[in-house]
Amino acid sequence: MWNIPNTLTTFRLFLIPIFLVVFYLPYSWAFFAAAFIFWLASITDILDGYLARKLEQSTPFGAFLDPVADKVMVCTALVALASYYQSMYMTIPALIIISREIVISALREWMAEQGKRGNVAVSNMGKFKTAAQMLAIIGLIWQYDSWMMYLSYALLYIATFLTVTSMLQYLIAAWSELTKN
Repeated sequence: MWNIPNTLTTFRLFLIPIFLVVFYLPYSWAFFAAAFIFWLASITDILDGYLARKLEQSTPFGAFLDPVADKVMVCTALVALASYYQSMYMTIPALIIISREIVISALREWMAEQGKRGNVAVSNMGKFKTAAQMLAIIGLIWQYDSWMMYLSYALLYIATFLTVTSMLQYLIAAWSELTKN
């Protein structure tokens, strides 16, 4: 159970409270440090899946924990950002992204109970959504300069569009099961 990929996933979970503490520190370097911590967590997200496949170390524990760590990490950062910015331009995309994560998690669980988990497996669009989301969040945390903020907001809205689009794809794929009598 404690192989390299699972250790990286667990490390990502460990970084979440550290990220939050650093995000709320009253120092000029805090946002850069929080962005770095989020970036590091994002890198572990990429590495754990790659290493699990490459080293043939996929485990049921890792298959369960990896998406949980991803969702908790992203949702934590989005809530912190929505709280910090206190703007509908941040809060609405954050709410859409978090809501989608809840809906798709419930859909995947339900589809697994129906023996149709493969119908709602992770797609390439989900990977693009995650990449845009991670880059947007890093930029919005760091707040380096105005061009980065504009780029980060643009990526956040691209991620939100991909979030809605991928959710619709998953719902369409599951629709025949959802509407059975």
